[in-house]
Amino acid sequence: MSVARVSKIVSASNKSFDDAVSSGLARAAKTVRGIKGVEIIRQNATVNKGKIAEYRVTMEITFVLEGS
Repeated sequence: MSVARVSKIVSASNKSFDDAVSSGLARAAKTVRGIKGVEIIRQNATVNKGKIAEYRVTMEITFVLEGS
């Protein structure tokens, strides 16, 4: 039997929502082993002078705890 944990993270990009997800997941993978899934909880953006300045995503990553 394995035990999983879910952690919520927020990531941002000035390129796209997809880039925000990819960079957030890549950063999490540097310190968290055994990532099995990601769920996008929220997407939002900041606007400056009528244009999107930053894309933000809130996501939950699921990973299996080692030694369980």
